[in-house]
Amino acid sequence: MNRLPLIMVCTNDIAGQVRGKGFPAHALEGHLKKGVGWTPTNTMITCFGQIVSTPFGPRNDLMLIPDPATEVFVDFGDEGPAEHFFLGDIVQTDAKTPWDLCLRSFLKSALADLEREAGLRLVAAFEHEFIYFGQQPRLGDSYGLEGVRLAGAFPEALLHALDAGGVQPETFLPEYGPGQFEVTVEPAGALQAADRAVALRELTRATAYRLGHRVSFAPIVDRKSVGNGVHIHFSLTDTDGRPASHDPAHAYGFSQKAGQFVAGVLRHMPALCAVTAPSVLSYERLVPNKWSASYNNLGYRDREAGVRICPIWEVEGADASRQYNFEYRAADAAASPYLALGMLVRAGLQGLRDELPEPEPTTQDPTTLPPDEVARRGTVRLPQTLDAALQALEEDATASGWMPADLLLAYTMHKRGEISLVRDLAADEMAARYSQAY
Repeated sequence: MNRLPLIMVCTNDIAGQVRGKGFPAHALEGHLKKGVGWTPTNTMITCFGQIVSTPFGPRNDLMLIPDPATEVFVDFGDEGPAEHFFLGDIVQTDAKTPWDLCLRSFLKSALADLEREAGLRLVAAFEHEFIYFGQQPRLGDSYGLEGVRLAGAFPEALLHALDAGGVQPETFLPEYGPGQFEVTVEPAGALQAADRAVALRELTRATAYRLGHRVSFAPIVDRKSVGNGVHIHFSLTDTDGRPASHDPAHAYGFSQKAGQFVAGVLRHMPALCAVTAPSVLSYERLVPNKWSASYNNLGYRDREAGVRICPIWEVEGADASRQYNFEYRAADAAASPYLALGMLVRAGLQGLRDELPEPEPTTQDPTTLPPDEVARRGTVRLPQTLDAALQALEEDATASGWMPADLLLAYTMHKRGEISLVRDLAADEMAARYSQAY
């Protein structure tokens, strides 16, 4: 069968889905300049493929312009057509004015303000967990060599795809749940880190598909097993790239600016959950004693903290200042990496603006602390439903104000539409639907 190679220009939207338009590869030069046409209501498609409501109707037009720096090309050889796509920005028809609902532009704006106001840049990396359906798990596979072996060609094929696609994979491992894997990537500047997160999800799906299988990044796939998280690692540098998060004289190792930044994230974390844990099933993960986040605490090397202070390796020649980073844990792959990271940056910048006092790290489970101690620290339980998270976002005037008014309206409308689509489903049926969607 003869084929004409296809290239896609894509965006990652409110539903965390990658959508776009394609064109023949020979037309690339023209489309790098003019992009492809786009429609405002496209952003209102839920993860289940339905438009419940839209503030835009059938009106108006936009352009989706590819960013040449995001090109992904992976040749799968005899296993099927190459994967070739660009990520891009949604702009008005003048081809330069960002659309208020372009999430990639939202992140760019937050990063520009962080640099302009505080002289800081963010370095980040997204750590993904997912379920691979191409193997028969063996009891006891967690972290086991056998878990990799039983996955056949998938692990090495995935690492090749990620490497060829410019994602820079770091580690790959069988996680705790049956058929569950985790993949980490090298840190990068925040925009590139978000681009890599989008590419990683698509290349993981592409690799599984070409092997005749599928994966799911859904926060809950099997309600009897563990969930899938996305942990967002982040640190600060100055504009010359010098690390700005670490202070070796501090008891927990973080600098004053990093402390203020994290304090802002913690203060606004209930509202952030609306965009970092944005599915109905996300909240089955965010409960105590599930190795996930359930409070807005800063934990010292604690994998149940809202934000974790990560370890540094104290070996000869290691640069502690470049290793030092934090991990935001109340997130999953239902979220757009651009919106999640953009709101995290906005929260951190607000902490710097307000010169918030540094958070006091916890070294124990917040549920075991006396109530007066919890109140003194400003520790609160994170929202326990998507409804509650959306309400927290709307009631936090500062956090909701970071979003352009049209984005806030569309986002809350979109998510409440998603809630309505699953409200009457049995729990297992809901999990199955989300498993297919993500």
